[in-house]
Amino acid sequence: MRMKVEVNYINSGIPEKDYPIVNKFISFLQEKYPLNNDLKIIFLGERTNNMTTGSSNSKHVIKVLSKNRIKRDIFRTIAHEWVHEYECDVLDIKHTSDIGGKNENIANAQSGIAIKTFEKLFPKLEKHLYQ
Repeated sequence: MRMKVEVNYINSGIPEKDYPIVNKFISFLQEKYPLNNDLKIIFLGERTNNMTTGSSNSKHVIKVLSKNRIKRDIFRTIAHEWVHEYECDVLDIKHTSDIGGKNENIANAQSGIAIKTFEKLFPKLEKHLYQ
């Protein structure tokens, strides 16, 4: 059974007309990095606590700063945090340093690969990713 993803928008700055593109990218990540646990993604208009552009926690919640950012950057942040979730949930790898640690380097690399792959698979969406 495919894991479920709940998506919430809290003053996110993402127009409702763009929700299908967001959902398409989330479906892409579900295929590329299937998780064992359901996931919640919250798009926020402002940072919370110590997050930079994104954060994840042990309760399978990803928070993404989305207001005043282009979708390509938002999607890269989703992918980065999703890879961290995959590392913990599927690969059972413990999280290490936030700066230069093995997990962080893997998430940086894999999120870049994910967004570029998505652009190649869906070239008609490219212009929307830069809005």
